[in-house]
Amino acid sequence: MKDIILDTNCLLICLPSQSKFHRVWTAFLDKNYHLCISNEIINEYEEVLAKQTSPAFADLIVQTILSRENTIRISPAYRFNLIAADPDDNKFVDCAIAANADYIVSQDAHFDILKTIDFPKINVIRIDDFTKELEQEKN
Repeated sequence: MKDIILDTNCLLICLPSQSKFHRVWTAFLDKNYHLCISNEIINEYEEVLAKQTSPAFADLIVQTILSRENTIRISPAYRFNLIAADPDDNKFVDCAIAANADYIVSQDAHFDILKTIDFPKINVIRIDDFTKELEQEKN
């Protein structure tokens, strides 16, 4: 089973049932992958979801994530600061390194810098590619 970090924007676009990326959310609920989170990540999820939807919906999603047995809570001990263009994205990178995650699922171009860094190696995959991967594993 893959261990992944899900960027906040990817979480937002996979939640609606009519989204072409909804498979990412249902695969999480079906325990098809491990979702690695840190306190910083879960706080960002809640903050952004509350702004984009409602505080009640944000709380429901956060509680769902926190209650799943395929959620792995990570406490990164070190800040690598690998993304200078948007330091706020580093919480995802630090969690990925601490979790030894298979990859970060993101649409954010700021993560492209990670392709040029040999160590620590962090793989980034776009949500459409991750969705295809989940479909292939299902079959």
